[in-house]
Amino acid sequence: MMETTKPAVNGRGKRKALVRTEHAKTWHIDEPTAPDGGPRYHKGVVRRVFTPEYKLAILAEYDRCSEPGEKGAILRREGLYSSLITDWRRQHRMGLLKAAVGRSDGGRGGPSLSEVAKLKAENERLKEQLAKARVVIEVQGKVHALLDELSKSADCELPAMPFSTPESPNSPPPSE
Repeated sequence: MMETTKPAVNGRGKRKALVRTEHAKTWHIDEPTAPDGGPRYHKGVVRRVFTPEYKLAILAEYDRCSEPGEKGAILRREGLYSSLITDWRRQHRMGLLKAAVGRSDGGRGGPSLSEVAKLKAENERLKEQLAKARVVIEVQGKVHALLDELSKSADCELPAMPFSTPESPNSPPPSE
């Protein structure tokens, strides 16, 4: 790339600006052939996938930086954005970013051992919660049956009385 100088935005001096070469200005993605004459294979965006080990290594290196510009140099060297570093830090804080100890027998694409351990722990917690819920439902059924039985026995024991209103202490005495 050619280097040129142009005035800085703040007007304090000159800064170097990178200018594309003539080849970079004329190269188009729509062309069916690459600059070397061979066929162009990249028809779409190729998404990069980073391993947990790589993420942890970059985070460690990034956090060790103390000089101005070091962090930016790492990002440029690796072709990363600072937002990725932020995401990776959040994943690490949440415990989602751990170096894989190995894969299970499922092989490639199978769940990692840490994921299996998390799922087993959650499964046990849910089993305990289900057992408690079943006990509560059973007790509720027994309470319902007992109250139903008490209600029936109370109906049978009370003699049928004619409808009368209880006397209140403030009411006048009955007249004869």
